[in-house]
This record gives sequence, C-alpha cells and structure tokens, in this order.
Amino acid sequence: MREKTLSDLIVEQCAPTLAGMKCGSLFNYRHRESTDARQEIGEWNEKLNPCGLYLEALNWREDSVLVYVYRKKDLEQRLREEGIAELLIEFGYPGTKTGECLSCLKTRFLADDFPHEIGVFLDYPLGDVLGFIENRGMNCRLCGMWKVYCDHCEALKLFKKYKKCKEIYWKLYQQGRGILKMTVAA
Repeated sequence: MREKTLSDLIVEQCAPTLAGMKCGSLFNYRHRESTDARQEIGEWNEKLNPCGLYLEALNWREDSVLVYVYRKKDLEQRLREEGIAELLIEFGYPGTKTGECLSCLKTRFLADDFPHEIGVFLDYPLGDVLGFIENRGMNCRLCGMWKVYCDHCEALKLFKKYKKCKEIYWKLYQQGRGILKMTVAA
C-alpha cells in the first residue's frame, strides 16, 4: 500500500471543509523531507487561497507535520462567536484576529502536548470543547469525530453529514475529480 499524498489527505480528512460545511480540518502528514512538505503546502496554498482556503503547518516533527486546512472567512466569523474570545483569552490568546490566533496556536503546540482549545478551530460546538477541557477528555456522552458533552442528537446528525461528505468526495477523487473542482469557493 502506498503512502498517502498530501492531496489524498486533503480530500480524505478535509472534505467537509472543502465543501464549506465547517471552518477547518486537521490531519497529520507524514513526509520524507520537510523541505518537500513545505513546498507542497506552499503549492496547495497558491491553488486554494483564491477559493478562500488555506493550509497552515501547525507543528513540525522529524517525519511529519500537523496540517490545518481552514476557510479564512469562516474561521474569522467563528473566532467572533459568543464565548470563543473568552475561552481563547483564558488560554493566553491575544484576541480574535485569525493570524494572531494561529500564531498563538502554533506556540501552544510547542509548549503543550496538545492544546485542547483547538476544537474551536475545527468548528466543534463550544459546549463540547469546554466539556472536553473541564472533564479532561473523560465522561463524554458520545464519542465520534469529537467527544460530545452537550447535544448528542445534533452531533450525531453532524457526524453522519460529515461522513457522507467524506465518502462522496473520496469517491469523486478516486474517479479523477480534482480538489479544486470539489472546492466550494468562499
């Protein structure tokens, strides 16, 4: 079985973000050379930025990088939602400007094993992000694409919707449809 390419992972892990259903997605990209990975990320940014999508390398390791794919306008809006600014400020974020928040998130990855407020950046419901942090990942009502602490019925609907989107996008990709053709412009 061949290693997954950056393109494969963008489709497989980010279909709901490509489709405009959520503000961001996250995946780990295993690479051979970090210079090649940086170049690939840069090339995808050149292609996707005009559509309002961006790739950000959040945390580099020896043979992998944690890649965040996001819709800039949707993330900007998300960071202004009620309760989000307060949570981010509590974790040392300087405010709600997208660039500053992403820089702080990168710093948090260097200082922390995994900054759990990242759920905000992945469009998880705020109640579930807070529940995860308060419960240290324990005592959830449902475990799926994220750990659910609040509205498990709504979460189940979202899980189903995101799963269907991923299946459709993967099938189209396997049939030769390009990522740009599957990307809903912001």
